[in-house]
Amino acid sequence: MSTDREDVFRGSMRRLQLGPVTLLRSSFSGLRITSTAAMARRADPEVYHVTLLLKGSFALTRGAEPTQVFTPGHLHVVDDSSPFDLRAFASGTVPPSDQRVDAIGLDFPVSLLPWSPDQLRAVQGRGFTGGEGAAGVLAEHLLSLDRRGPELGAVAAPHVGTAVVNLVAGWLAQELAAEGALSQEARLGALAASIRGFIQRNLHDPQLSPSMVAAAHHISLSYLHRVFGQQSKGETVAAWIRGQRLEKARRDLSDPTLRALPVHAVAARWGIPRASDFSRSFRAAYGLSPLEYRMRELLNAGGGG
Repeated sequence: MSTDREDVFRGSMRRLQLGPVTLLRSSFSGLRITSTAAMARRADPEVYHVTLLLKGSFALTRGAEPTQVFTPGHLHVVDDSSPFDLRAFASGTVPPSDQRVDAIGLDFPVSLLPWSPDQLRAVQGRGFTGGEGAAGVLAEHLLSLDRRGPELGAVAAPHVGTAVVNLVAGWLAQELAAEGALSQEARLGALAASIRGFIQRNLHDPQLSPSMVAAAHHISLSYLHRVFGQQSKGETVAAWIRGQRLEKARRDLSDPTLRALPVHAVAARWGIPRASDFSRSFRAAYGLSPLEYRMRELLNAGGGG
């Protein structure tokens, strides 16, 4: 990393951990970041970097590929397996010493996406407008995380990380399909990931159902069941929805900061409005009633027997 204005350089970075996903909010003066071929060979290729540029501009050159120029609103994804030269140019109506580059970054393991880095070569290092389609949904989500992320507790953070990676998968699936670079197997995997992400984001809605999921993805109900069953080892969509709701409720019941929230309210916040249905399903899944489970977990957390 280098700058031609060391005397006025300023920078800051805020890091938020969302399970295996890391959200980075950075702001800095103009900067150049270079990775040589030798450095790329030593780098960890098992991590993807997604960046949403908010202010300033980037000029990215990866190996022998043409230079890509990114402006505010652009999204791009890379890994560290290729040498690169990134020039970040600050902008603003303030004096040059106060001009900034602002960006939101997302780092996560390659294993969380249904494709390898080689399969993503067609879209890596390219800029995509974050104002439309799946890219727009992802950009809005990243902006929301930047604003509200610090409010997340330890219980919610990993689930939010899973949701944002599902949005990344939906965005990349759309771009890969447009490039004709998505195999049938990868296409089905991406569709299943999008389905899971949609369900995760709508668990609070009592109306969430397989029909609603199918309609949101513009596919028939029978095709939804076939794809989801293939990608989930035979588990049905309805069973997965029910299991996810119960698991979210179980986590809330074991959270000491939510001890004042009534059991029926915990169920309702995860889309189960009938307390009797919740109690019966919870006991079948965990062997205890919701209240018995909460009392046991709170006693354990407090050091009781």
